[in-house]
Amino acid sequence: MSLLNDISLVAQVVVFKNTKAFDTLVKKYQSQVRRFFLNQTLGDSELSDDLAQDTFIKAYTNISSFKNLSNFSTWLYRIAYNVFYDYIRSRKETSEIDAREVDAMHCTEQENVGEKMDIYKSLKMLKEVERTCITLFYMEDVSIDKIAGIIGSPTGTVKSHLSRGKEKLAIYLKQNGYDRN
Repeated sequence: MSLLNDISLVAQVVVFKNTKAFDTLVKKYQSQVRRFFLNQTLGDSELSDDLAQDTFIKAYTNISSFKNLSNFSTWLYRIAYNVFYDYIRSRKETSEIDAREVDAMHCTEQENVGEKMDIYKSLKMLKEVERTCITLFYMEDVSIDKIAGIIGSPTGTVKSHLSRGKEKLAIYLKQNGYDRN
């Protein structure tokens, strides 16, 4: 039913230029897209909001290119993935952000701030493609097949990224006191 609803909304946007139908799609997927960017940007909520906005603008301007070869959500995540990598490529300077600064700026009222900072620190150690696969699979519950479509790689490559990323995360977290024992 949800898939049919997405297709119907896309058709209304393409055929009738129905902005309310697109608004419905935005409301449906905005929290997932924003959460994806929060994990990719290691908790930078302002940047995540900007990237999410760029994603929806690109989705709206290119919605007629949606061919229903995959779910609308997969198509949207592919746009989000491309927006993030365009941002990474265009970034001239990178600066290391101290965990205390991020804590003070973004997380002062949230519970388990230390644990969230450790998660972001561990995600920061991963290659971008590993972080993308880990984020989509474990945090967004996206299937391996859909991730393969989003990042444009075979499923075996996605599985390798997941395996390597999971191993790196386990080592980092174990070294920082998150041992299962």
